[in-house]
This record gives sequence, C-alpha cells and structure tokens, in this order.
Amino acid sequence: MNQKVFEKIELPGVKNIIVIASGKGGVGKSTIAANLAVSLARQGFKTALMDADLYGPSIPMIFGVQNERPSGEKKDDKEVIFPIEKYGVKLISIGFFISPGQSLIWRGPMASNGLTQLLRDTEWGETDYMIIDFPPGTGDIQLTTIQKLNLSGAVIITTPQEIAISDARKATAMFSNPDLNIPVLGIIENMSWFTPTNHPDEKYFIFGQGGGEKLAREFRTRLLGQIPLVMEIGEVSDKGMTIYNQSNKTIIDAFDSIAQLIHEVIRVKA
Repeated sequence: MNQKVFEKIELPGVKNIIVIASGKGGVGKSTIAANLAVSLARQGFKTALMDADLYGPSIPMIFGVQNERPSGEKKDDKEVIFPIEKYGVKLISIGFFISPGQSLIWRGPMASNGLTQLLRDTEWGETDYMIIDFPPGTGDIQLTTIQKLNLSGAVIITTPQEIAISDARKATAMFSNPDLNIPVLGIIENMSWFTPTNHPDEKYFIFGQGGGEKLAREFRTRLLGQIPLVMEIGEVSDKGMTIYNQSNKTIIDAFDSIAQLIHEVIRVKA
C-alpha cells in the first residue's frame, strides 16, 4: 500500500491538518478534539473542526448546535457547503445532515465517499488548523483520510489503563507504518487522575498511572499533556459548552498548554 497512488483532496486555504485518533471508544477523544479546537481559536488561530465519525457523530451535540443546518450555494457549477461556526471554530459533521437518532447504514466505500464529499464541498476559507475527529479504530474512514489529505500529523488519545494503551498502540502503529508515514505529534492521556473538589491537593489514580508516558516512549514521541478526570468537563459538554465555561483552572491550563505545544511542534516541523 502506497498513499502516493491516491488522488489528494486539495483544501485551499487550509494550512495544517491534524487528526485526533484513538484505538477504542470511551476515552474522551471527541471532547478533547472539540476543546482543543476551541483552545487554538482562543489563541488567535483560524480553526476548523471536522467530525469524521460518520456512524456516531458527537461534535454537533458537544457544541450545542445539533439542530442547526449548514447553508449552501452554487459556486463555479458546484454546490458549496458553509460550515456552522461557534466559539470561533468552523464545524462540519454528518450529524448536521441527518435527523437526531437516525443512523447511517453505509458500507465502508460509501462512508469513505461521503467523508470525501464533505471535505471537498465545504468552503473552509483561510484556516490555520483543521482538527479532524476520527472515529475509534483503524478502518476505512481513517485510511481514506490519511491517503487523500496532506496531514501535518496525528495526536493519539488514551487513558492510563493497559487495555486502552493496547488499543492506542494499534492506532499509533497505523500512523507510523512506513507505507503511511504520518508524524505522530504526541500522546494525550485523558482521565489521568481524580482530584476531589474539597481536597484539591489529592490525586487518585483510578485507572492506573504512567500509561500515556509509556506509549510516548515506545513510539519515540512526546506526552503532550495529562487531563485529570473532572466532572465539570462532562457537564459543560452535555450543555453544548466548553471547558472555558467552567471554573476548574487545572483543566483550562492543561488544554491551553497542549494547544501551545502542538503549535510549537508543527512550527518546528514546517
């Protein structure tokens, strides 16, 4: 397999494309992708977020725009889609085009074609960072994106426990495969520890300790950051808000630090 034989999708104006991936579901990947995009936007970067999870799109709900529909118009004999914008982030998701509760019954090739069409037909405009929220695993959607886009790199999300690390290892190995050769920018460890609100100096490592650092060492990349298990993250996400709508400064600092580090890594690689 050689990605050079695939026709690339040109996204005029988009400077850097970063995919957010995980080996399994339930590690908080979409929540991290959403808040990372918002953090980059707050730091002055023109940012877009593409929800590539066609079977379980969650970005519209995380941003509280699940009832909105993108506008479109005819441009140069082609139908162009204009993204939804919220918190300074341009958003596209298949969830905007289907009814709530509706499921897509698409085989792999149809899903890949649907993703390609969304990417190609959307008017992204000038964008410093496009974040692509992958579905879990290493299937057709991931391979289509890797082969058809000029990616700046991948960020892998995991939790500390060994079963999550095992699955994240497979996702990381996919990007590191010589036939694909996508730079792994780093690992983000989610749910690293729990700190009770009334005891801010205490840390409880509910899911184990050191898994993200171990994975980063194994693939000779960096641990971009650790995000503690905080109830407020889930609460604001359920209300269509971001981490900047809650008061836990540790979470805000963690995301801002990760966004800054990713920017530095990309800048050095450029």
